[in-house]
Amino acid sequence: MGADMIESPWLAAIITLFLWWFSTGLILWRVRVADNGGPLDHLNSVVIAVPMLAVGLYAARISLPDLSANGIYTAFLSALALWGWIELAFLSGVITGPNHSPCPPFAPAGERFWRAVGTIAWHETLLIVTMVGLGLASFHAANPFAFGTFALLFFARISAKLNLFFGVPRINTQFLPRPLAHLPSHFRQGRITAFFPVSVSVLTVASALLLERAINVTVPGMSVGYALLTCLCLLALLEHWFMVLPLPDEKLWRWMMPAAKPQKERLSEDPNGL
Repeated sequence: MGADMIESPWLAAIITLFLWWFSTGLILWRVRVADNGGPLDHLNSVVIAVPMLAVGLYAARISLPDLSANGIYTAFLSALALWGWIELAFLSGVITGPNHSPCPPFAPAGERFWRAVGTIAWHETLLIVTMVGLGLASFHAANPFAFGTFALLFFARISAKLNLFFGVPRINTQFLPRPLAHLPSHFRQGRITAFFPVSVSVLTVASALLLERAINVTVPGMSVGYALLTCLCLLALLEHWFMVLPLPDEKLWRWMMPAAKPQKERLSEDPNGL
C-alpha cells in the first residue's frame, strides 16, 4: 500500500468504522458462545485472549517514538486491543465489581448510584490504571495516539454509562450475558435528562475540534491520527443517539449471534452451571 493511501483520511474513516463494527461484534459473539457453554467458558475466553492484551501493550510501546502513518495506526490498534480485552473481561463477568446483586426497584437515587458503581468498580479501576499508564508513557513521546484513543474511548463510555443511569428512552440489553444479568436493574429507562444534551454537545464539539486538527495539521502522520480520533468520536456520538432515536442498532450484530440457549437446556447439559 502506497504512502499516499496510508495517509488518506478516507482510509482512516473506513478502518475506524470497520473496526468499531467488527471488534464489537466479535466480542459480543464470543460472550454469547461462552454464555451458551459451561460455567468456565467465560473465564476461558478471557484467558485465551490474554495474548491480545500482551500484543496491545507491546504495540503501544513500540509506537511511542514513531509519528509516521504506520506508527499512528499501530498506536490506534494497540489502544483498541487493550480496550477490547478489558471489555471482554467485563462482559465475561471476570473483572466487574464487588456488587453482583440486582438493585431494588424503588431504591433512592443515592443508593442506586453506589450500587451501580459497585457493579463496575474493578472494571473502571482497570480502565483508569491503563489510561494513566498510557498517558505517562506518552508524556514525552512523539506519538501520543495510543493514549488519545484510549482516553477518548474511556470518557465516551463514562458519558454513556451516566446517561443509562440518569435515564434514556432506549436501552438495548439483549446482548448482555448471564454474568451481568443484574446490571440493567441499575439503569433507568424513560425521558432524557439534562445530562444527555450536555453529553452529545460535548461529543459534537470534540468531533469538530478533532476534525479541524485533521484538516489543518501539517504532519501527515498526525493528520491520520486526528482523522482516526474524529471518526471514533463521531461513532461515540452515534452510540449516544442510539439511546434516544428509534433505530434498530442491534441489527448490526444480531445476525451474527448464535441463539441464546434457554436456561433449562443449559442446566440439562451442565447441572452445575448457573
